[in-house]
Amino acid sequence: MASAQKSSAGSFVELVVILIVAIGMALAIQAFLVKPFKIPSVSMVPTLTVGQRVLTNRIGTRFGEPEIGDVMVFHPPAGATDDQLVDGGNSMCGAPQQEGEPCGRPTRGESEENFIKRVVAGPDDTIAVVDGQVVLNGRRQTEPFVQTTCEDGTDQDFPEPIRVPAGHWFMMGDNRQCSQDSRYWGPVPEASLIGEAFATYWPPKRIGPL
Repeated sequence: MASAQKSSAGSFVELVVILIVAIGMALAIQAFLVKPFKIPSVSMVPTLTVGQRVLTNRIGTRFGEPEIGDVMVFHPPAGATDDQLVDGGNSMCGAPQQEGEPCGRPTRGESEENFIKRVVAGPDDTIAVVDGQVVLNGRRQTEPFVQTTCEDGTDQDFPEPIRVPAGHWFMMGDNRQCSQDSRYWGPVPEASLIGEAFATYWPPKRIGPL
């Protein structure tokens, strides 16, 4: 009888240890390797829709730089989400910006929120936008994923190119007329990158790689 009780107690302890290890591994994976992310807005339509869920590779940015076309999760500059900057009449951009001009320098500081956009230019690249399409280093890009019609959207083309600062990345949403992105609050420093979104797992009908 005593032996049976010891066996039951041992099995219970073993189960608890297994659960603790499993939870610890899941947290470690999320913290260092893969993190889920829920799409909060229409800025990446048609590639990603509101409520869709993606997996983000957190380790990739530690061993290499993003590539043009990657869909990235990142912390935007502070001006992207600071209501006081916007409502107070000040620019979201980190430098004086005339209406219709792109933002070449980010607002100082980093927001705690997570954004998801596409990398359209990297350090020392020149970028312009014509009819919603990126012109990178003087060459108009082929971007079949771009949507250029959006209800209540605004155009933010800039035919005169700007240069992306060293160590920064220029981000834009695929839904070009309904995306608050680097055109408004500037390029994103490398330290603010969280990781590349590489797959979608919800809803079931959209499961697959990006």
